[in-house]
Amino acid sequence: MRRSLKKGIAVEAARVVVPKITELAPGLTSSFVRQALDRAITGIGPLPPAAQAAETQLREQRGNVDRAIHELIENHVRYAGVGGLVTNFGGLVTTAIIAPANITGLALIQCRMVAGIAHLRGYDLDDPRVRNAILVAVLGEDAVKKMVKKLQLPAPPMALATAPSHDPMLDTTITSAVAADLVSRVIGKRLATTLGKRVPVVGGLVGAGADGYSTWQVGRYADREFLPKAQLPR
Repeated sequence: MRRSLKKGIAVEAARVVVPKITELAPGLTSSFVRQALDRAITGIGPLPPAAQAAETQLREQRGNVDRAIHELIENHVRYAGVGGLVTNFGGLVTTAIIAPANITGLALIQCRMVAGIAHLRGYDLDDPRVRNAILVAVLGEDAVKKMVKKLQLPAPPMALATAPSHDPMLDTTITSAVAADLVSRVIGKRLATTLGKRVPVVGGLVGAGADGYSTWQVGRYADREFLPKAQLPR
């Protein structure tokens, strides 16, 4: 009974906090997903372009693509964990203020990781089909399966990346789905946990764990989806 009450309070708080995110960060619309993908691929600040980072790992692993992908995933899990810790340290009080940074940061990190995996498997990161496939992979396996089953998506990442042609109509659908998923992941689940604990530092630890784990799941899914392009039937 007590747990149900806490959950109810958390849900009600989410309804209040989530709209404020848009007010405090008007630019946090679905367009931020495409911007995050562009910056992940071209590089931003201290982070080199996704392909460059992937090639660095490939050299360090002496040309072993699978090991390079493993290291790429591990590195980005660490990045996501640090980002989740820093942007969730304040607990519920600062959620509406720091959440936009957490959401955009997580989008950038996960897009960069998946783009690196796709590059190592032989895909052209400038191809709009591949870019859509990268974004769909960020949704994660469970979400993709549900959306494909409901006909909200035509196919999983691998099929999108190797489709005969690019369908521009999919761009908005995919971008909106990824944006909604990231907001739900960062705000909804973590808000309920943080509110239940009522301890700010716990919010940071939960944020680090949640972001790191979700990044690991996305990485493993991308690893399975983006088969070596050289081995695909022509």
